[in-house]
Parts: sequence; structure tokens; C-alpha cells
Amino acid sequence: MPTLKILRTIASARMLVALMMGFSCGVPLPLTTTVLQAWMTVEGVDLTVIGLMALVGLPYTLKFVWAPVLDRYVIPAFGRRRGWLIISQTLLMLSIIGLGLSDPAGHPAMLAFAALLVTFFSASQDIVTDAYRREDIPDTELGFASSLYINGYRLAMLLAGGGGLILADHMPFALVYLLMACCLVPGILTTLFAPEPKIGGTPPASMRAAVVEPLVEYFSRTGAVWILAFILMYKIGDAMASAMTMPFYLDMGFSPSEIGVVVKIFGFWATIAGALIGGVMTLKIGMYASLWVFGVFQALSTACFALLVQAGHSIPALAGVIGFENLTSGMGTVAFVAFMAMMTDRRFTATQYALLSSLMGIPRVIAAAPTGYAVTFLGWESFFIACALVAIPGLLLLIKIRRFYH
Repeated sequence: MPTLKILRTIASARMLVALMMGFSCGVPLPLTTTVLQAWMTVEGVDLTVIGLMALVGLPYTLKFVWAPVLDRYVIPAFGRRRGWLIISQTLLMLSIIGLGLSDPAGHPAMLAFAALLVTFFSASQDIVTDAYRREDIPDTELGFASSLYINGYRLAMLLAGGGGLILADHMPFALVYLLMACCLVPGILTTLFAPEPKIGGTPPASMRAAVVEPLVEYFSRTGAVWILAFILMYKIGDAMASAMTMPFYLDMGFSPSEIGVVVKIFGFWATIAGALIGGVMTLKIGMYASLWVFGVFQALSTACFALLVQAGHSIPALAGVIGFENLTSGMGTVAFVAFMAMMTDRRFTATQYALLSSLMGIPRVIAAAPTGYAVTFLGWESFFIACALVAIPGLLLLIKIRRFYH
């Protein structure tokens, strides 16, 4: 894409919409995880109950179950995407306020129900924003739009998570949740003023069609199974390595404060930069080439942890490895998310994208599970080299799926 066209794309209104929708989607997650855990701990809630509260996050995994409803029905006046966004964002805002008014110690069951409502409406918002982005953004610009969406999401998580905990030192948690609910107002205003996508498909004619036709359409494509295999394999090495990085840092002698500054703070901004760079590169060199380049970089950055084993307790070495790893991870995530969006049919965007994004999370759970055994057997250096090599099949699958690329 020519430089002038890239600059026009970056400055377009639809990119601002992608950024603001990402911010709106990132606010709720910390409010049902880290902030809620802190609140329950302060209130003296039993650790077993705090652990069980993780189950309220299930809607994020199961969102494909009700995604067909959002594909099938159109809200009058606002349209299929903006209508459902207004509903989910408004109810999400109210449910966050309700969560803040709950009593963790006195009525934990009501607290869990309120948290479940937050995650349900948050997951619903995710479904519709993913569909909106796919239908509103041309394929050639999906990479950069995804980078803005992801960065907006991460900045919101920093605000709601870190900011929420800091505010809780100076005011009641109920007020913290009220303030965080108000952070959804920009997202609601964005939905109100943004146009309904013009390139979305016709809604399915019935609920049966909304459930069945997305699957039939996808698996009738040539190469559908290869694309699914690629989605499962592309970031598997990265997921395996990430599962053991915290024990690795501590084993190398880094203190919690060193990890916090270098890995969490410096690493956060490296990820933000990587997403932006990745978005611009997808505009410049295209999606297929970007997936190749970013995939190779991801594998190399994982292998760099083996060099850190040799360096030992070295802050400059840690910063270099973390900077490179988070930069390349941000780039790879942008291309990967945009690729999945491109693989959806606009008639069933919400359903197909919800299914593919749920599938994307499988390696993070399954492949990460045996990593502790792998480290015990191989040692740190060989483990990280093995994680880098595991990335190769995902890269080779790119060759296989290129002819199915659209």
C-alpha cells in the first residue's frame, strides 16, 4: 500500500472507532478478576470462594453459544451491530454498578451473580465489536484496525486493573466500580455516532440457519481444516513459553520488584509498540507476508530466553529479551486476530468469529498444561529452544493455506 494511502487509513474515523471499541471491551475484565479478588480478600472472604469466582469468566469461553442470536436478529432503529452494542454496553454499565453495590462477605452468591452478569454482557459486547470491525473495515486495513483495538483493550485493562487497585486505597470499592462503569460512556457514545457497517451480509432467515449455516459454510470451503490447524498452531510455542516465564524469572534470581518494573511495566509498553508496528506493517506488506515475518520473529524471541539462561541475573539482558519478546508478540497477535476476522463470512461474522476466537484459546490451556514436566525433564535452556522449534509447524502451515487465502 502506498505511504500516502497508509497515512489516510491511519487517520480515518473508522480507526478511531476501532480504538474506542477496544477500550470499551477492555474495561470489564479486571473488574471480575484482579480487582474483584482484591476486594474479596480485603473483606475477608474465604480463599476457596475466591478461587471458585474464576468460574464467572466462563461466558468469555462460551460466547459462541449465543453469538447466533446476535447474528440472527436486528434491533430496530440502530441496526444489527449498533443495536446489540447499545444493549450490551448499557446493560454492562448497569451490571458493573450492581457489582459494586454487592456485599462480598455478607452475600457472596449475589456477588457471584452480579459478576456473572458483567462477564456475560462483556462477552456479548466482544462478540458484536468483533463482528462490527470485520464488517466495517476493508480486508487490507484489518491489521491496523486490530492493532488499535488491541491497544485500546490493553490500555483499558491497565486503567481498570492498575488504576482500580490504586483508587481502592483511597475510596470504597463501590465507588471504584461506579467510576469504572462511567469509563464505558465513551464506548456508548462511539456506538451512537458510528455508522452501521454497510458491507455486512443479510441476517440468517431463522435461528436454525443462524446456528447451522455458519458451520456448513465454513466446512464447505476447500482447506477449512488446514486453516483450523493453523489457528491452533501459529502461537503454540509462544503460549508454552509464556506459561513458565514467571517461575523462570524467579529461578534466575530476579526479585519481584525487578520483574514488576522490567516485565510488567517496560514489557507492557513494548507490547503496545509491537501492536502499532505490526498494524502498520500489515498495511505495507500485506497480511500473508506479515504472518510469516511476525511468526519467525516470535520463534526467535522465544529462543532468546535460552540466551538469558546463559546471561543469568542481568537486568540489561532481561530488558533486551523482554523488549524483543513483547514487541514480536504484539506484532504477531495483531496479524493473527486480523487473519481470523478475514476468515469469516460476513453473513455470519459474529458466530464464526466467536468460534474461531474460542478455538484460539485452546493451545493456551492444553499446550501450557505439561510445560512444568517439560522444564523438569529438559531444563530451562532446552525448554525454550524446544518452544521455539514447536512454532515451525504453524509457519509451515502458512504455505498450505496460502491458496485458500482471500
